[in-house]
Amino acid sequence: MNLEKIKQYWNNRPCNIRHSNKEVGTLDYFNDVERKKYKVEPHILKFAEFEKWKNKDVLEIGCGIGTDSINFARAGANLTIIELSDVSLNITKKRFDVFSLKANFILGNAEDLDNLIPDKKFDLIYSFGVIHHTENPKKIINSIKKLMKESSELRIMLYSRISWKAIEFFLFNGFKFKFNYDKTIQYFAEAQLNCPVAKVYSKKQIVELLKNYDITSIEKAHIFQYKIKNYLKNEYKKRFIFSIMPRILINTLEKYFGWHTLVKAKRIH
Repeated sequence: MNLEKIKQYWNNRPCNIRHSNKEVGTLDYFNDVERKKYKVEPHILKFAEFEKWKNKDVLEIGCGIGTDSINFARAGANLTIIELSDVSLNITKKRFDVFSLKANFILGNAEDLDNLIPDKKFDLIYSFGVIHHTENPKKIINSIKKLMKESSELRIMLYSRISWKAIEFFLFNGFKFKFNYDKTIQYFAEAQLNCPVAKVYSKKQIVELLKNYDITSIEKAHIFQYKIKNYLKNEYKKRFIFSIMPRILINTLEKYFGWHTLVKAKRIH
């Protein structure tokens, strides 16, 4: 796989770039993007705990257009960001300018962490939905440990191998890929189809990936419930099955079939 191909994919359409119809880079645009992201993915707020990191050193691996980034900064974190896509990073920089906030921005490949950040330790290393899009996740995970103190936390989101989304796309579209599960999911993983790399993980695979860490929690979250056509017009109309389903049942389904696996870990000393 060519790294430039991955970079070009995200440069063509940075994650969540179409979450607003306003002019990209304006205050109204960024506010729209944030509202939409956290309406659909409210579990991020609980997982990130932005307010916990005031005056703490935070490293974010992969920022997209900076929605989580800006909330770490608002909460008072000393934030460092690494992002592969220069288009995404420039939008994030603009976002910080608009809100008069600061961060340390690094354009680079997370697989090169050892060289990008050789001599610093962080209280939190955070990566939401990024590491599974890299060619060598294990290399990143191994490098992260060197950037952690005894008290540091690692919080990452990885796509779930068994999820409502993955199963649904496989059932309806698997035949197009000769029923190859991984290829089917890779193709449909993102709104911009055919992401070059989109890995999915079982709990067992995550434990293996983080075998040199003390995993403190693994839980699933997030089933996308809305009709796509309406969602693209910023109308939040639920698909029929979810409109009649009680919240307690949706919560249970997300626990077992959520698309996002949320992982918290500490380094083993």
